[in-house]
Amino acid sequence: MRFISWNVNGLRAVVKKGFEDIFWSLDADFVCLQETKLQEGQINLDLPGYESYWCYAEKKGYSGTAIFTRRTPLSVSYNLGIPEHDSEGRVITLEYEDFYLVCVYTPNSQDGLRRLDYRMSWEDDFRDYLCELDKSKPVIVCGDMNVAHEEIDLKNPATNHFNPGFSDEEREKFTELLNAGFIDTFRSLYPDRTDAYSWWSYRAAARQRNVGWRIDYFVVSERLRGNIKDAYILPEVMGSDHCPVGLDMLWGR
Repeated sequence: MRFISWNVNGLRAVVKKGFEDIFWSLDADFVCLQETKLQEGQINLDLPGYESYWCYAEKKGYSGTAIFTRRTPLSVSYNLGIPEHDSEGRVITLEYEDFYLVCVYTPNSQDGLRRLDYRMSWEDDFRDYLCELDKSKPVIVCGDMNVAHEEIDLKNPATNHFNPGFSDEEREKFTELLNAGFIDTFRSLYPDRTDAYSWWSYRAAARQRNVGWRIDYFVVSERLRGNIKDAYILPEVMGSDHCPVGLDMLWGR
């Protein structure tokens, strides 16, 4: 079973850059998108064989998530059910017989870490949400989690130490999530792989020079460790400042 996650940084723009061809080439059972940046009715995608679920931000042209799936879920829920977090379209949860799939776009702490306090509140509430799901069945969570967890996860850790996405506080929250019973699938398989990134700045030819950050993840419940077939990054896929990341699981299709 194949899962793909991609921050498209504006789905309407990526559609003009070959999104549908990319979508079909991925041959995924689930495609989770972040930063769709649109409202209901602003796009019409014809992807036969897939159902789609959308979570929109109240603010136009901002945030937003979507999931395309070949498998009809038992239930669907949107956001966290917490008013302070639920206006930005950041979470979709699909329930299946054997697992929950959660697509997330984690809030950026912003320049000067001016939204760090809110980010900390989000992290605690989101972790609690995942742990509550995990009590009933295992969880697969994916998306742009806006943190490079360890120094190996970005090209220039020393010069980015106090920048959004690599602050001590954000990194510690990711550690707390893992300690709550979850696995960073890519690092579990490739603990020492360097220069493996999923986001690059548009500035200074960063992508061409592979000066990037790994901030897009598949994180799963510890008890799914034995189901992980592979976790990977697809830097050759263009169209956004992020590239897709993937997870192949050993389950029946």
